[in-house]
Amino acid sequence: MLRPGFTGSPLDRADALRNDPDAFGAALSDWRARLLRLDGIDPVLDEQGRLSWGSLAEAPEDAPLLLLGLIDGRPHFAALDYDMPLGATRSPAIFRALGEMPPEEASTYAGARSLIDWHLRHRFCARCGSGDTAIHRAGWGRKCGNCGTEHFPRVDPVVIMLAEHDGRVLVGRQPQYPPGRYSALAGFVEPGESVEEAVARELFEEAGLKVRDVRYVVSQPWPFPSQLMMACVAAADDPTLTIDTTELEDAIWVDRAGVEASMAGEPGAPFLPPPPFAIAHTLFRWWLERE
Repeated sequence: MLRPGFTGSPLDRADALRNDPDAFGAALSDWRARLLRLDGIDPVLDEQGRLSWGSLAEAPEDAPLLLLGLIDGRPHFAALDYDMPLGATRSPAIFRALGEMPPEEASTYAGARSLIDWHLRHRFCARCGSGDTAIHRAGWGRKCGNCGTEHFPRVDPVVIMLAEHDGRVLVGRQPQYPPGRYSALAGFVEPGESVEEAVARELFEEAGLKVRDVRYVVSQPWPFPSQLMMACVAAADDPTLTIDTTELEDAIWVDRAGVEASMAGEPGAPFLPPPPFAIAHTLFRWWLERE
């Protein structure tokens, strides 16, 4: 069974508590309640590489508390610090931390990070422009005090895919990647578009490939800031590439032996693969392991 990164959180999201002010108040006063420790928006890890939790008393003064959910019946929260820089960047520290964290821990953190980031980006009402929006539903929404519109956290759908031709797959690299790294191609799903259509369009736009037989493989959250990555594979009849250099620095076809060597980290392998917590890593592994 595939186990992508950022999945498997032990959190019970406790939706019933979000709509019950009394139950939410009881969770806030529960002596067992725990607060996620953060360094800015990055996680603080313990010696085992797991998330570090403290008491609610550690929250910054006047910082709203967002209910992440329950673990073994115990409420778990994250504090919303409005002084945090809007759209906090991905620091090198976060990727080092993700390399240490078990997937289920990364999953819990991903939910917290995306939720905090959403609040930082949505303090103003998108309908009337008022800044008088208040947190509600235990942190899983905001409500405008001017027009009454309710706003809820959203995720952006992204397709990430491998094109196949004659026993090979297409991999590409962007300029910001570390030296030697290649990954699966990816792009946002546009309004009025299916997943299959988005896969075909992105492969044509970025690499000039026409594909067919698009098949869904697996999905994964990606909290930078809040995407749902949907991994797919598609067949190409013609391997000729026309690379869009505004999107890709390079793209190459790699056979099974080359992908195996890359995933194993062998010297002289064709490319450096994505880290294990990235869904592209899961997609490469699936492609190698399927019959």
